[in-house]
Amino acid sequence: MPQGQPSVVPDDGLTTRQRRNRPLVVVHTGVGKGKSTAAFGLALRAWNQGWPIGVFQFVKSAKWKVGEENALRVLGASGEGGSVDWHKMGEGWSWVQRDQQMDNEEKAREGWEQVKRDLAAETYRLYVLDEFAYPMHWGWIDTDEVISVLRDRPGTQHVVITGRNAPEKLVDFADLVTDMSKVKHPMDAGQKGQRGIEW
Repeated sequence: MPQGQPSVVPDDGLTTRQRRNRPLVVVHTGVGKGKSTAAFGLALRAWNQGWPIGVFQFVKSAKWKVGEENALRVLGASGEGGSVDWHKMGEGWSWVQRDQQMDNEEKAREGWEQVKRDLAAETYRLYVLDEFAYPMHWGWIDTDEVISVLRDRPGTQHVVITGRNAPEKLVDFADLVTDMSKVKHPMDAGQKGQRGIEW
């Protein structure tokens, strides 16, 4: 286990072990590439620990073939690590025509209601809420409610939220926040996404 020392030891009454094992809210935001990829990297670590994992995709189309989905489903079914459930919540909400917005808002809310039920039941040890920052940013899901639910979640459930424009309140609340910034991207030179890199 890594032996890094924290720069601050709070006076919170917790033992080192209790503090080390407390559940985290993690946010990957920013305009750079790699937010979901980093979250799926955490899912691989969780799988290796034998944790049950729930992936909830909130924006990417249910029709897209996502490479991480296939890999994590195979690993989850292998019986060697944790289980993996993959939930697709929408039809590409950030790329659809705005006249479809009402249906997409409803799907986002249905997805969030399912996450709330699973948190209450302690269904998973790790939740990947992929692109969940978008429904909050667009006002489809109330950020204050999300924070309240996450603050009061039982057990030792870790939650990772990805997506651009994560609300400031969520960033302030989270335990770990990474802002992915773009320095350079092939799209800047007119190159579209490619197999094995973007999917």
